[in-house]
Amino acid sequence: MKVRTLLLTLALFFVGTAVGFAANPHTGTWKLNEAKSNFPAGVTKFTTVVYEAAGDSVKVTTDGTDKDGKPLHTEWTGKFDGKDYPVTGDPSVDARSYMKIDDHTLSLSNKKNGKVGTSARIVVSADGKSRTVHVTGTDPSGKKVSSTAVYDKQ
Repeated sequence: MKVRTLLLTLALFFVGTAVGFAANPHTGTWKLNEAKSNFPAGVTKFTTVVYEAAGDSVKVTTDGTDKDGKPLHTEWTGKFDGKDYPVTGDPSVDARSYMKIDDHTLSLSNKKNGKVGTSARIVVSADGKSRTVHVTGTDPSGKKVSSTAVYDKQ
């Protein structure tokens, strides 16, 4: 009887977690819509962004090109709690934090050696079909950067 109760409890936990992530409008695969985006020359462009459940955390995988046009693949796993979690694949960033503002809005900070390089505000449209990312900050050379990327849900 105890085993049955434990298994039922675990099953309900995993179903609840899956439903919570399914309801998250950020979850899924997003493709860059370059026609609607605005990038200055020499900035990183993420052409594909994937948000997916990873246990009780979120995994964010990005693919694109760096400032020199070379392929770039990054991964981040963490929670939308404002705490820093490690980033792999991007030499200009070693940690990232996400903070949930509301159901459709996130803020993030990219850091290198504890110093914020870029910050962004990510907003998913009410219909859940697009997301807009406004990035501001400084590049590794200290130059101010600003861009707007628009993504379509796949």
